Amino acid sequence: MPRPLRWLWLSLAVILLDLGIKALASANLEYGRPLEILPIFNLTLLHNTGAAFSFLAEHAGWQRWLFALIAIGASIGLTVWLTRLKRGEVPTAISLALVIGGAIGNLYDRLVHGYVVDYLSFHWGPHYYPAFNLADSAITLGAVGLILQSFFDSRRTKTPDQGTREKS
Repeated sequence: MPRPLRWLWLSLAVILLDLGIKALASANLEYGRPLEILPIFNLTLLHNTGAAFSFLAEHAGWQRWLFALIAIGASIGLTVWLTRLKRGEVPTAISLALVIGGAIGNLYDRLVHGYVVDYLSFHWGPHYYPAFNLADSAITLGAVGLILQSFFDSRRTKTPDQGTREKS
């Protein structure tokens, strides 16, 4: 097994934690009824048949399979990317593993339930941010990590005199 694949333990940890917390939320929270934890944070069990921010949730069900295919394709593609990393590319490996774990956690929900279980709900007064879950958080953190890493990589590959014009 290529060394970068050892990071899949992080993906597995995300999947197990995500599915475990979703099971607890489903068993202990009443659907759609907020449980206030902090003045700006509630636990609220919701079912999302769409994507992020309930995108396409109002459609007849075809989106379930579209998002499942996207998650499968992304997980395969990111795993291939992970196998091609060099030994010192730890931040990229962690970011990829987080995205893979989150994608598979939500994929499980789509395939088994037909919707993704969400339970984290933040709000400011009457303004609510769309509910989300641990898998969504892992995907977001992984994506941010990949973006930041691309900035660091692009700065590292520039030579000191790039970007400056010679004076004549």
